[in-house]
Amino acid sequence: MAARTPEEIDALFERELNAGNLEGLLALYEPNATFTVEPGTIVSGTAAIREALSGFLNMKPRLTLSPRVLGNNGEIALISSKWTLKGTGPDGSTVDLAGESAEVVRRQADGTWKFVVDSPWGLG
Repeated sequence: MAARTPEEIDALFERELNAGNLEGLLALYEPNATFTVEPGTIVSGTAAIREALSGFLNMKPRLTLSPRVLGNNGEIALISSKWTLKGTGPDGSTVDLAGESAEVVRRQADGTWKFVVDSPWGLG
């Protein structure tokens, strides 16, 4: 389960999040990657990303992504994805979110692609 092209990484992220597979999600990130938890809150590294993604998984989410590659030089690619997420908040209320992401992915030595920067909230 590794992205062989930049286009595949969001499809894998969607699949793993919807399956509740935290380890599968973490496998999509470089060890020092950054993740925007919410606008203005950026975390870095596997442990911090694990904690952030665990919070999303607690919502039992259903995520839908519509990605597009904005640029690719063969080693680094810029991706944006329109997304919707439906889930359940800690108080049992319905969570219904949407946005457009900004993501940077890098080709690894084995030819797979991983997130370097993942900002689900876009540039905001």
